[in-house]
Amino acid sequence: MMKTYICLLRGINVSGHKIIKMAALRDSFEGLGFENTTTYIQSGNIVFKSNKNGVKELQKIIHQMLLNDYGFDITVIVLRPHELKKASENNPFEKDSTKDPKKFYIVFLQEQPHQENIEKLLEVDYRPEEFVIGHKTIYFYAANGAHKSKMGNNFFENKLKVKATSRNWRTVQKLLEMTRQAV
Repeated sequence: MMKTYICLLRGINVSGHKIIKMAALRDSFEGLGFENTTTYIQSGNIVFKSNKNGVKELQKIIHQMLLNDYGFDITVIVLRPHELKKASENNPFEKDSTKDPKKFYIVFLQEQPHQENIEKLLEVDYRPEEFVIGHKTIYFYAANGAHKSKMGNNFFENKLKVKATSRNWRTVQKLLEMTRQAV
């Protein structure tokens, strides 16, 4: 039975690096036997259907395909629709009317970090930037904008020792909409 998945790729088509055309990426996904493959913007957001059951298995398959087809060693994070929905529903910043939703980000982690690394991260204070750690997610508020932020993918990966990729709030909402249409 085919199930819907969301794939998030880190660092493609950014500043002229690791360029992958979305039409070619869709073809590569379909070459793996995935169906109903759709992409959103040029930054590695893919919704697809597969009869495979494990996200870890899918991450490995997609990672290997990216190496084979494009020569890129890219962080791949695969989610089920309910995981994306839960991540969206648990955004603590959304309930604060003083915060600008254009500065909301969710950092998706490839795995749950070790508690000792979480504790080290919790010692960091770069106010007015804020973050809240969830399950395999970090809710990040880039108060001065993402480009001026001291925190980001590299920061969180280095502190937590886990691979990550982030998406802004608008992209998360669009991916949720795409998964509802794919079901």
